[in-house]
Amino acid sequence: MQERTYATPSPRSFACDLATLCAPTLAGLKPASLFRYQPAPGQDAAAMAAAWHTELSPRGVTVQVLKQCPRTGAVLVYVYRPARVAKLLADDRTLAFLAGEGYTPGTADELLAQLAERLCCEQDFPHEIGVFLGYPLADVIGFIQNRGKNFTACGYWKVYTDPTAAQAEFDRYKKCERIYARCYYNGTPISRLTVAA
Repeated sequence: MQERTYATPSPRSFACDLATLCAPTLAGLKPASLFRYQPAPGQDAAAMAAAWHTELSPRGVTVQVLKQCPRTGAVLVYVYRPARVAKLLADDRTLAFLAGEGYTPGTADELLAQLAERLCCEQDFPHEIGVFLGYPLADVIGFIQNRGKNFTACGYWKVYTDPTAAQAEFDRYKKCERIYARCYYNGTPISRLTVAA
């Protein structure tokens, strides 16, 4: 007997999630964002991501599915600015950290492929994903070492170093999300909301 799975579709569209949840990346404030999207029956979330990639890549933004659930069709979508992520991942301290987490040194694309493999094939969630999202390396390391506890502030990530600076960044991201949501709901196309690299 085949197990039945039930997936609750997102109450919003893929485009809405892209415009609102990834606003700081589209605005150029943040190197990358990540969101989970559950498509409605008959929708192909991977095809949606590919279409948005085609639309936004001329503006310097890549939309890529890192993981897709074979049962529900849900996708984990990584929206990023390749040049900024490549610079982050080329940092010697970041490379040393990733090597310590079992990554084989390589280009940003090769490191992203390894992250996608870990998301798909390992039981434990790869918390080093924070460096791929532009979180401060010390906070990513602090999260792993403290197993998510003992943080000094919490927002887009858990903070272990400078809560004042992190809160200022969180406030910038929230303000950006509010502005982008208003613009999106008022009919501004996502391509116009995307700051060219």
